[in-house]
Amino acid sequence: MNTALTFIYDGECPFCNHFAELLELKSKIKNISILDGRKNHKIINSLLKKGYDIDKGAILLSGDDIFHGAEAINTICNQINNPSGRLLKLLSIIFKSNKRTKLLFPFLIRARRFALVSKGVSTSLI
Repeated sequence: MNTALTFIYDGECPFCNHFAELLELKSKIKNISILDGRKNHKIINSLLKKGYDIDKGAILLSGDDIFHGAEAINTICNQINNPSGRLLKLLSIIFKSNKRTKLLFPFLIRARRFALVSKGVSTSLI
């Protein structure tokens, strides 16, 4: 994939935020932009109108393609080759498998919601 990538996540979620930081700093993906969905309401509203709800998972834009939730995590992890951090290496190995990603993704969504509620932050970005 040589197309420019845009990874959109929930910046209030500590797990999402840390993953986005790892992507930006340690993934060695050169053609990626990382956007906090809470600071980019225009794009979040546009994606919501197309049926992509950030509350149900991160979003990855690649050209005209839109990947959402488990598919976004699996797709971005398949772009990571030889990351510089051990945690990102582990995450990329785990989530390169489409089957494992689909199995684990519902737990990630629950962990995000729990973390946001614990912080007193709305789970909805809009």
